Amino acid sequence: MTPRWTVPLLLVPMLAAQDAVDLHRRAFVMDGHVHVMSRELLEGRKFGDAYPDGSVDLPRIIKGGLDAIFFSVYTPEPYYAPRHEVKHTFRVVQLAVEEIERNHNKIELARTAADIERINRAGKVAALLDLEGGFDLDGDLLILRALHRLGLRSVQLTAHNYTNNFADSCCDERKFGGLNEHGRKVIKEMNRIGMIVNVAHASEETILQTVELSDDPVLFTHGGFRHFIDIPRCISDKAAKAVAAKGGVVGIQFGNTFNNPKYFEWTKRRAPARNISASLERYKSMSIQEIDAEQLRGIPFVFKGMIPDDIRMHTDQLARVIDYGVKLLGEDHMALGSDFDGGPPLPHEIKDIADYPEMTKALMRLGYNEQRIRKILGLNLLRVIREVTDK
Repeated sequence: MTPRWTVPLLLVPMLAAQDAVDLHRRAFVMDGHVHVMSRELLEGRKFGDAYPDGSVDLPRIIKGGLDAIFFSVYTPEPYYAPRHEVKHTFRVVQLAVEEIERNHNKIELARTAADIERINRAGKVAALLDLEGGFDLDGDLLILRALHRLGLRSVQLTAHNYTNNFADSCCDERKFGGLNEHGRKVIKEMNRIGMIVNVAHASEETILQTVELSDDPVLFTHGGFRHFIDIPRCISDKAAKAVAAKGGVVGIQFGNTFNNPKYFEWTKRRAPARNISASLERYKSMSIQEIDAEQLRGIPFVFKGMIPDDIRMHTDQLARVIDYGVKLLGEDHMALGSDFDGGPPLPHEIKDIADYPEMTKALMRLGYNEQRIRKILGLNLLRVIREVTDK
């Protein structure tokens, strides 16, 4: 007979898992990079409905216990070649606003950290609009201000993996050795109007120059560390330390590609710098409708391959990547940027955004205390949002 003051050993993992779920529900949880609106635009879906596939919809966001998300709207490279990127950006941002308003009883648009807190007190999810891809390859400041009026509060500096006309990308040709003079003006304007500068997908030089120039902290919303996967898309220790020293945050993406050396070696992947412009040549004469039709064939943007069980990482391995960042930068400078519906091959325990509590379980298994877990789950991102937007 088991004494009532002891816990059977077999129940310890179950109790620990329940403790993690309880903590997850109590904590402020914010993801720094979740893809939305591509399916809604191209398939005509409604964000508030439950989808049978993919990784993200509003019901699953709520089930996953998220209080806020970087509602990332995506402008892929094919739209750049015929210069449709401005039109595409405006339509996806406007559609995002409309879909958020359509579901106003469950989600609201946030423009500031104070908005996020107010929305959460009302029992709703807060959506902060973040653009991944080029809002305008030339960086027109009037277009930037117009998007700010629509509610956009975070912009990726580079045009996804493409080097635009003012900032070098991580995975394209180096035109400027980082930023040119107009790129510096874009950053200063973002500082002035209260927009978050997102340096994910930027080159090493671009990240370092942006951090030095910006008056505000900057975010690297989603990626991995080159310590584990040495590719340009991941952040170097030097750049990560610079981001942290300015008060910024590094978000860890949930994919095997950026965080699992065993998977990387198994796929034999390498990502050298390349001239993406040449690969976009065939799109130059396409209408926006023709590009839409081609993009539609890839929907949903999820990993569609197979990974052997012994190759695919577990969330415990992903948590150890986060732990590396905590030891390198401190617990105030790490966050989560899953990239759900952006195509990453996910860990064993995570199928979609509804499985978000699995990350809290993994962090708890590291032995992290509640304060540290809460910071990583969302408070670090909220702090940066407050510093940039609540001026």
